[in-house]
Amino acid sequence: MPRPVRCRRIGQMPAYRSFSPDDVQNADTVYLTVDEYETIRLMDAEGMNQEDCASSMNVARTTVTAIYESARRKVADALTHGKHLIITGGCCEFKPMNAPADLIRKGSGIMRIAVPYDQGEIFQHFGRTEQFKLYDIENGKIIQTQIVNTNGTGHGVLAGFLQAAQVDALICGGIGMGAQMALAEAGVQLFPGVTGDADKAAQALAEGNLSYNPDAHCDHHDHHHHDNEHECGNHGCGNHGCHKE
Repeated sequence: MPRPVRCRRIGQMPAYRSFSPDDVQNADTVYLTVDEYETIRLMDAEGMNQEDCASSMNVARTTVTAIYESARRKVADALTHGKHLIITGGCCEFKPMNAPADLIRKGSGIMRIAVPYDQGEIFQHFGRTEQFKLYDIENGKIIQTQIVNTNGTGHGVLAGFLQAAQVDALICGGIGMGAQMALAEAGVQLFPGVTGDADKAAQALAEGNLSYNPDAHCDHHDHHHHDNEHECGNHGCGNHGCHKE
C-alpha cells in the first residue's frame, strides 16, 4: 500500500495563476501544482539551494528534487509548445505565521469577520490593503472590533495572515483567483463584491442578510464586477459557518 503524500509547506500562494500564449487560440493546457510553483519561486526567484528549499517546505531534499524537476519540465513544455499554464492543486499547507503582536484573541464559539479597511469603507483591492478591521460575532451581534495592520503583507500570504488572526470569514470587494484559492486552503469563507461602509457590511453578515457577489474578482490589471448578487440569508449562509453557536 503506497504511503500517504506528505503535505508540502507553502510560504505564499501565486499572485498570478494562469499564463497563455497571445497568438494561439486553442492551445493545450499544462497544470503546475502549487507545490511545484513553490520550488520554482524559492530556488529560481529567491535563489535558495535545494536543502534550504526542502527545509522551507518541510520535506526531504530528495522530494524537493523530484518536485522541482517535474515543475521545470512542465514550464519547459508550456514555453516551447505554446501551451496554457495554470497553477492549481497539489497537497499543500501554509507555513505558520505569527499573529499580529497587538491582536486580541477571540473566545470560544465566536465568529471572526475580517474586512479590508480604509477610513470606514471596504477597501476594494484585497491584495493591497494596509489594514483589516476584525469583527467578533456572537448570537448575530458584533461584540468586539479591532483594527490590525498588514505591515506590507502581499497577495500571496494574506490568507496566512488572516488564518493567524483567527479569521473565519472575509468580506471584500475585488479579489484575484490566487487569493481565493489561498483563502479556501486557509479555511476562510469568502464574501466578495461588497462595497461601502465596513461596519454595516459586517453587521449584515452577522444578521445573515449580506448582499454579495460570489463572481466578483480582479485579475491585477482590470477589475470585473458583475451584477448578479447573492443574499446571504438566501444562499445557505447559516449552513456554511456564518453563525456559530
